[in-house]
Amino acid sequence: MRERLPAREPDARALPGAPVARAAPSPAESFADLYRDSYADMVRLAVLLTGSVDVAQDVVQDAFVSVHRAWSRVREPRWYLRRAVVNACTSYHRRVFRERRAGARTGSTTVELGADELFDVLAMLPARQRAAIVLRYWHGLDEREIAHALGCRPGTVGSLLHRATARLRGVIER
Repeated sequence: MRERLPAREPDARALPGAPVARAAPSPAESFADLYRDSYADMVRLAVLLTGSVDVAQDVVQDAFVSVHRAWSRVREPRWYLRRAVVNACTSYHRRVFRERRAGARTGSTTVELGADELFDVLAMLPARQRAAIVLRYWHGLDEREIAHALGCRPGTVGSLLHRATARLRGVIER
């Protein structure tokens, strides 16, 4: 089984595919510091990506477990944590989609209650567009940071944001 490499912080001066030099995390920052400083932000991110507080808390807990396991190998724990949360939210949506598709084949019905306009509109977007919107407008990340979190190029982030805002504008103007 291949060992997963820790998340890498992008460097605007580096060529695509070139290794990026980074400083090791401050020895003063412990896992407890990371948890205390990042938990609430990561839950907000996950809530916006999943639409559920309960799911978001589970996703973030799992992401922290992942960071803790890799603590000695990870040079940028905050980047690694954000990437883990975004990836876990994407996995959650894939699992829900598969379950709904399997339910549609068997004839069972799913009823979702409650109406929150923000989540309803965000839920209409594909997962990557939703993640780009949330990371940009709720977390204030720039395109380079979003690209790192989503595992794509900054140009792709621009395209995702453009398409998402156009789609949201169309829904809102209706």
